[in-house]
Amino acid sequence: MEPLTGMVVSAVGMVASAALSGAGGETGRRASERLHTLLTRARAGDRAAAGDHRDAPAPTLPTTGPEQTAAALRLLEQARRSPEFAREITEWVREAGWLAPRAVPAVAHGASRPRMLPPATAAFTDREDLRAAVRALLDDPDRPAGAPAVAVLTGPGGIGKTAVAVRCAHDLRDRFPDGVLYVDLRGDSAATALAPSDALARFLERLGVPPGALPGDEARQRDLYLDCTADRRLIVVLDNAHDDAQVLPLLPAAPGCLVLVTSRHRPGRLIAGHGARPLAVRPLSAADSVRLLTRIAGRGAPADGGEEGGGPSGGGADVAAAVRAVAEATGGVPLALCTTGAGLAVREHLAWEHVARQLTGLTDGQDRRGGTVTGTGTGDGGVDTDAVRRAYDVSYGELTPACAALYRAIAVWAWPTVTVPCAAQAAGVPEAEARELLEQLARVHLLTEVGEERYRFHDLARAHARDLALAEDGPARTAAAVRRVAVGQLRFVAGADFRVMPKRWRLGPAYTGLVLPPDREPGDAKKALEELRQERENLAAVVRAAAHHGFDELVWQLCEAMWGLHLLLGFHAQWIDTHLLGAEAARRAAAEFGDRRAVGRILVQLAFAHMGVGDAEAAEAALTEAAAADEACGHHRGQASAVEALGLLRLKQWRYAEAQRCFEEAREVLARIGDGEPGRADVPRATALLEHHIGRAEARQGLREAASARLHSALALFRRLPAGGDPYNEGRVHMSLGEMHLDAGDAEAARVCLDGAVGIMTAAGADLQLADAAELRSRCHRLTGRPAEEAADLRTAADCYERGGDGAAVDRVRTRLAELAR
Repeated sequence: MEPLTGMVVSAVGMVASAALSGAGGETGRRASERLHTLLTRARAGDRAAAGDHRDAPAPTLPTTGPEQTAAALRLLEQARRSPEFAREITEWVREAGWLAPRAVPAVAHGASRPRMLPPATAAFTDREDLRAAVRALLDDPDRPAGAPAVAVLTGPGGIGKTAVAVRCAHDLRDRFPDGVLYVDLRGDSAATALAPSDALARFLERLGVPPGALPGDEARQRDLYLDCTADRRLIVVLDNAHDDAQVLPLLPAAPGCLVLVTSRHRPGRLIAGHGARPLAVRPLSAADSVRLLTRIAGRGAPADGGEEGGGPSGGGADVAAAVRAVAEATGGVPLALCTTGAGLAVREHLAWEHVARQLTGLTDGQDRRGGTVTGTGTGDGGVDTDAVRRAYDVSYGELTPACAALYRAIAVWAWPTVTVPCAAQAAGVPEAEARELLEQLARVHLLTEVGEERYRFHDLARAHARDLALAEDGPARTAAAVRRVAVGQLRFVAGADFRVMPKRWRLGPAYTGLVLPPDREPGDAKKALEELRQERENLAAVVRAAAHHGFDELVWQLCEAMWGLHLLLGFHAQWIDTHLLGAEAARRAAAEFGDRRAVGRILVQLAFAHMGVGDAEAAEAALTEAAAADEACGHHRGQASAVEALGLLRLKQWRYAEAQRCFEEAREVLARIGDGEPGRADVPRATALLEHHIGRAEARQGLREAASARLHSALALFRRLPAGGDPYNEGRVHMSLGEMHLDAGDAEAARVCLDGAVGIMTAAGADLQLADAAELRSRCHRLTGRPAEEAADLRTAADCYERGGDGAAVDRVRTRLAELAR
């Protein structure tokens, strides 16, 4: 029994944690409910063994470590008394094991070999000392054993840290066959720094973990990341880190990995505690500065005093002197050299001497914002900290007025990326014009194109442009640009959310007039969800920007419109961050004659985010406040949703009688909605859903006769809905009936119910739900001795899970198929 002890303790902890967060989906829910059943029987067994024949109290969800250990020991004690119970425990532990987020082996799935490294710059110059230092670190026999090799490239902004890290990673790719992970941590300031949870979610997805299997909280993401990287030889590039706290959760544990960190700050804990090798990135030498500058410009100083072949200039010696003067004015800082060279490249008649005069004039004169510059600033290592600003000033001075205006407008907030629609909204110009202006800015190195029609500022360029915006446009116009972007993003996200979940009830004028086209493509909802995923970081940024500028009505509407994105894809750290802002904005708006219903709506969504990370206390607090806020403003539909959500939380906590009371209360609140009141059209469907929930709660309390009547009532209600009813939820009720019969030991009755679920989900094309129904029906066949039918259902489930990208579920089902084949 001893080997089983540790397994049971681990399984109880895993299932209890997953119960609140929803990890594992329906499989996780069933494992939790089966644990409840086993603990109920174990408690009864304890009393019977003690000669006490009173009903045992219902178990509660074990959420703390001691509670989970006690629950596991109770199960094991009953298993010692009953061999049959021991067999059930062993089967449950095995099933629960599939809930653990699992690494995808690099050798088994080619798609899990990440290739996230950006392309190396073709104009990369020198840095051989740093590249040699990284190679030496890898080959150093004295570096800490059992840990990855870690190099930290430090230096001021624009000095070329990213270019060095990316070039080193390209140089060494052949030594790391399992791929390269890369993330820009955006750590130039604490306000823009990417949360470790967001970076982990990106890495895990590229390592082959399906989105639905991503844990919601950072601690479990970190554990899964360590599992995924344990046996791999990877390069991990952590670019632009803000501090140790941002980097440490992203370190793999495997000694076969190389981690390259770039930062403007020296991360002390990383160096002292993890043996990281600090490497300072210095300015380029005069010769290398000239070499990089002329490579970018495509023309340069002639050799041996001959005539220079590109651009209107004087004699060769004069041009060579001008090139050296330009290089010197950039201080050997690669970003300044590249920006200056790009300006020369796109303006072939621009003379070196002219650029030299501009740069040297700005060295001791006026900058573009009208401020006086006296001399040059120097940072650590003698770096000319003003060099990049001078280069940007020169490039900005060569822009057309329209291009300069767009440059300023898109810098009013630190957008993670700038898209064509975002730029058009910020500048107030048509998208076609914005597209051309963005391309112009990229050609002169003021922007970098990081994806199809998706651009990014270097943070120094954005700071330069934002300073110009404040100086030339003023705070009012910059705030107006933020508002235009927020309005445009709200239109986008509301439209996409409507396509993803057209039947849900929603608040806010952004949804007014939205309809689905009659010839809508079958995969449009999935396409819309992918559009939301691609834009999610910008959506979070626009929520923060709108909150900063006090656009409260826009803040809560943006949060409301992100419901489908977060409900289906998670990203809980962002969800909580944005919806905390949304709740505050909704409260302020309500106090100033805004829509008072928004407070409860956003708090309900925030509660689901808290559930996703297993924080039941925060979820309950949000739902209690939401219900009170909706009751106070007479919003019955919102109040019903809040009370319903509290009931769903109680289901997760095994507080089934309380859950039933919540659902019944929600139904009573819905009944108060009169004709013509907001939410009236949604009452029939919402009532049917609540009837389903009540039936589930009754079934879990052992009230099977009442539960059966309730679930059949829910079926009738769904069938009576207009526009052909709600087949999807009708199928879900069939599954609940099937589960109830299975729990009662009636596999044949369960199979009949699940036949209905399989038929409905097949007709609806709902692959993941069909997979779940087919896998559940396979249990009926197993219990009634029909191995051929069981195998057929398992093959159906495996095909559906594979189409949905759920590798863990595919492995689980195929393992059972392999057992059947023996």
